[in-house]
Amino acid sequence: MLSRLNDTPCSGDPAEGPRAHGATPDLGCADVAVDADAGERRIRERVAAFEELLGDPRDEGNPFGNAALLDADERGELSAEAERALAAFGLNDEFVPSALGGNLDRIDGLARVLRPLFRRDASLGLGYGVTSFLAAIAVWAAGDEAQRRRTADLLRGGGRLAIAYHELAHGNDFVRNEFSARPDGSGGYLLDGRKDVINNAGRAEGLVLFCLTAPPGQRGPRSHSVLLVDTEGLPEDAWRVTDRYRTVGVRGCQVAGFSFERCRVPGDALVGRQGGGVETALRSFQITRSVVPGMVLGGADTALRTVVRFATSRELYRRSVLDIPHAQATVASAFTDLLVCDSICLAATRAVHLLPEQTSVYAAAVKYLVPKLLQDACYNLSIVLGANFYVRDGDYGVFQKHVRDLPMVSLGHAGSAACQATIIPQLPRLARRSWTQGTPAPEALFRTGGGLPALDTDRLVLAAEDDALVASLLAAADRLEGPGEAGAELAPVRALVRALVAELNRVREECLALGPHDRTAMASPHAYALADRYTLLLAGSACVNVWLAQRQDGGAGGDGEGFLANPRWVVAALTRVCRHLGLPLPEEADEHSEWMLAEVLGRYHEGRSFDLYDTHLAGPLVDDERAAARH
Repeated sequence: MLSRLNDTPCSGDPAEGPRAHGATPDLGCADVAVDADAGERRIRERVAAFEELLGDPRDEGNPFGNAALLDADERGELSAEAERALAAFGLNDEFVPSALGGNLDRIDGLARVLRPLFRRDASLGLGYGVTSFLAAIAVWAAGDEAQRRRTADLLRGGGRLAIAYHELAHGNDFVRNEFSARPDGSGGYLLDGRKDVINNAGRAEGLVLFCLTAPPGQRGPRSHSVLLVDTEGLPEDAWRVTDRYRTVGVRGCQVAGFSFERCRVPGDALVGRQGGGVETALRSFQITRSVVPGMVLGGADTALRTVVRFATSRELYRRSVLDIPHAQATVASAFTDLLVCDSICLAATRAVHLLPEQTSVYAAAVKYLVPKLLQDACYNLSIVLGANFYVRDGDYGVFQKHVRDLPMVSLGHAGSAACQATIIPQLPRLARRSWTQGTPAPEALFRTGGGLPALDTDRLVLAAEDDALVASLLAAADRLEGPGEAGAELAPVRALVRALVAELNRVREECLALGPHDRTAMASPHAYALADRYTLLLAGSACVNVWLAQRQDGGAGGDGEGFLANPRWVVAALTRVCRHLGLPLPEEADEHSEWMLAEVLGRYHEGRSFDLYDTHLAGPLVDDERAAARH
């Protein structure tokens, strides 16, 4: 299991019970605070080191540069030179628990470290790295010590894993999967069947397989198991890799399948207990669905950066494209949507540690909403780019690559409908039991840094009973109506939060009215629309509470200043959420387009990321490029 992988929080941390109930903090807390700071420092150092490895994206000789990656994409390959560099960097260490010699101790940290790679190339992000993590998490969650050690050694040695849960014939209904592992009479299993559309199927040294292990005719929640298989030991005449699939996006990924015919594997391939495959899969999905959206956000960051570069350098009617009001509004809105997405990504990844009993609904929500918002933002940006959207090379070719890659990366183990289907059955119960009387999330959920309790996969449950993120929206509304928050500059925030609370009340009434049929996978379109509205409310709660946490912590410099402590960004973010919900905007609402655009341009010229972390990126500053061009 992933238990005790992380910084141990002090007993006075808001994530823990004693302080919340007025108890005196443990005097050992100062030492733990130092450890928490050290954990955050390690994440920042790894991100900075990774950025340095990736280098200048406009350097044509850089294997991680746009020219090399676009060329590899056109060939339908992963850059061999880039993969060698990632292996030398030890990127796979990010997927291995610290107890086994790796760097994995915080899920939010994993998303942050991998985000720079997805800014460059989602094919490398998936093909070299994340696919192995998606497979390994099942071993970390349910494997025995020998399996965990074997998997850690494989990854740390530069090896790869492939994961095979679903089958084309059954889609997301993987309990109906037919790929079987039958007892061979000597303690092992005989594998039979096909798995298709598997990334790294022909390149992986290890396979994580979801198999039918129940006797013929017996299907149910205990009918499937997970096996960890070493490809090197498989008899060559009993299995084969099938033909590669050509994909629209992530063209460099080696997507194929495999076919087994009475292929014998040892009994120690079983991960966890026989019949525990569904539970292992669903617990694993809660972690992977939580973390992957935070990685792929990097692709949208690059798409926005590419459009800003175009809009500031291209003239139209003797003015730059960015002088056009529509272009300004589109760029500012896309930046705001990135911040909205990163806020809910932050809450989802930290909830795996802080609120594991509620992660089932948050993981599905972030996996559904973030790709949807990012794809919409990229489509709007493509209009600003105009005909250059179709260019496949040069300065703007990287834009169309990220737009093609984003939907492919977002599918993973479940598309949007599957995530909504996970949310819908939970909505009536949460609406009835939690939304009016739930306990708000600890403030640590909304901090962009700081220690977290160890991740314990035993605490992950298949259905949430509480919803702290909704409770935090209501708590924020109460706080903003209090006498300590009476400033006129906060009036727009109050008005927008009131609008979201009113929408929550409408959603609650409609959720309580859902009939039994609407609580199943065959739910009506109305139930799916309710799930969509609910995820946007979670995003609104994440935004306002990230802002409140920054104000509480004193902003970037500890003096109440800094971008995230400023109410204008959260007004812009909540306005975007209300627009996505189709709500009439309060009179006080203001998207602050000019102010947000100024922030975009400042970050662009100074080479900083467009997310919550405002990270310095590799490559020369834009102003340095201009100075070099003049000379």
